[in-house]
Amino acid sequence: MAPVRAALSAALVVSLGSGITAAGAQTPAPQPTHAPAPGARTSMSATAPTALTAKGPFDVKLTPQGTATDPAAVGRMSLDKAFHGDLEGTSLGEMLAVRTEVAGSAGYVAIERVTGTLAGRKGTFALQHWGMMDKGAPDLRISVIPDSATGELAGLTGTMTIDIQPGGKHFYTFTYTLPPAAK
Repeated sequence: MAPVRAALSAALVVSLGSGITAAGAQTPAPQPTHAPAPGARTSMSATAPTALTAKGPFDVKLTPQGTATDPAAVGRMSLDKAFHGDLEGTSLGEMLAVRTEVAGSAGYVAIERVTGTLAGRKGTFALQHWGMMDKGAPDLRISVIPDSATGELAGLTGTMTIDIQPGGKHFYTFTYTLPPAAK
């Protein structure tokens, strides 16, 4: 949990223009499971698409927008990413963040538009980030904005986690679903 805490803290510090170059890390939110009641009938046609997983490294450049001299001020950063691996593409976005006077407490939000190829399909989609640290306890969520996908990626849904290794190398894990490709 310490690497997650450090990575989220670094993202919040970065968003305030401190010069550290790291992005957020996250722990996946628990997913509800639904089992049919004993004796209940299930329909094969009502099954949900199988979730797929894409993984790989990514590069990120964060650029301060404006100057935030007060540590509690809202800081703004532009995001410029290059994804490699199972997702090949780039993204541009914006991040807003605030640190508090209490060590380890802060929050950030960000939105980025990804353009690239996933599972051999080309298009765009938007990701929304929501991150909070409460006295060092991290909570970070990154999700595809509903109905934001275009082109061959239309209908894409999913969530992303980020892992920052010692030395600052960034990796993503993207759990997603896609409707069948049009023929």
